[in-house]
Amino acid sequence: MILDLAELHASLSDPLLDAMTFLNEVTTRYPDAVSFAPGRPYEGFFEPEDVPRYLDAYLAHLAERGLDRDAVRTTLFQYGPTKGIIADLVARTLANDEGLTAAPEALVLTVGAQEGMLLTLRALCAGPEDVLLVSSPCYVGVTGAARLLGIATRPVPEGPDGGPDPEAVRAAARAVRAEGGRPRALYVVPDFANPSGTSMPLRARTRLLETAGAEGLLVIEDNPYGFFARTPGERPTLKALDREQQVVYLGSFAKTCFPGARLGYVLADQEVSAPCGRTSLLADELAKLKSMTTVNTPALSQAVIGGMLLTHDCRLRAANARATAHYAAGMDTLLRELERHFPASGQRSLGVSWNRPEGGFFAVLTVPFVADEEAMERCAREYGVLWTPMAPFYPAGGGERRLRLSVSSVTQDQIIDGVAKLAAFITARA
Repeated sequence: MILDLAELHASLSDPLLDAMTFLNEVTTRYPDAVSFAPGRPYEGFFEPEDVPRYLDAYLAHLAERGLDRDAVRTTLFQYGPTKGIIADLVARTLANDEGLTAAPEALVLTVGAQEGMLLTLRALCAGPEDVLLVSSPCYVGVTGAARLLGIATRPVPEGPDGGPDPEAVRAAARAVRAEGGRPRALYVVPDFANPSGTSMPLRARTRLLETAGAEGLLVIEDNPYGFFARTPGERPTLKALDREQQVVYLGSFAKTCFPGARLGYVLADQEVSAPCGRTSLLADELAKLKSMTTVNTPALSQAVIGGMLLTHDCRLRAANARATAHYAAGMDTLLRELERHFPASGQRSLGVSWNRPEGGFFAVLTVPFVADEEAMERCAREYGVLWTPMAPFYPAGGGERRLRLSVSSVTQDQIIDGVAKLAAFITARA
């Protein structure tokens, strides 16, 4: 049987999905190229023997809680609670690292943060009139999830200081209403955003929450990179500033622990009232949806990550101190090498510029040509360096002459070599 693509879901014909598939494929086609493309963590800090060590730590924790061998067997080998088995440890970690007071029952452990996005969007956006506001440029995972679910999105441009401009949020919400829609939520990555690398100042965070409250918007805060700030606590999360339970917080252990566990979580402490008078937490409602998708998050993944949290006294900032220093040094090297290859006079003559993130994984480079897939592949083939086109990160178009550089999975020497090759490509192309 031959299926007609036009008769399958419209998201399968979306260029966004094709762009991400192409990026994954081109990376494998040029394994010897210096790759500034992926945002995955540096592998030099991973040791295979840590996995059984962390698992043993969690098993010891279960024994200390009084579980006998049969109960431990059931916990590890059977289907478990839909909301997860390590919510108490995650809550302790959020308190230690983020100053967040989170009740374990308000947490749902998910198969990566991506599942958390899908569950949250499905729960919040009930009908075709509901619209998700997203910062632009925006992480493609959330716009892709919205398209899979048939949810309309409205881009909100980043302000000059980073993050969605509060006035632009207000204007976007009112424009949606004027068109007959209902602005439901705003998705934002306040710290070292993917792809732009920008962070929101404290005042912008408080203004954003005030604006969202005035417009009746929930805020979906995604925080995969905030742990890698050079000065912890300098910028509290939106959830830490939340006094009205208007922020749904998405977390992930992919960067702070390791991606192979595929473990994330949603902190959804909003109260939900039913027509019959029953009340619940939004987390409980998300669990209903999860029971019809992944059923429950793998207990083995939770056990290993739980053991890692216990090993480090539920303090991931301290556990990631070495990784934070590595990423900060990588970003410093990237910015220094760009400055060396493109001094002020060269930047003006070539039309090259870049932002200067204070941390995180990503920086964005503006170039004097269209930085599309063809240019990326030619750069990999002829110059031995890979990067990520920015255009797919702009929901309403834009970013054609911008590219993203990631320092997360490369060494200092690779950064130096890669920037030299990239500079040669840009100069030749210009």
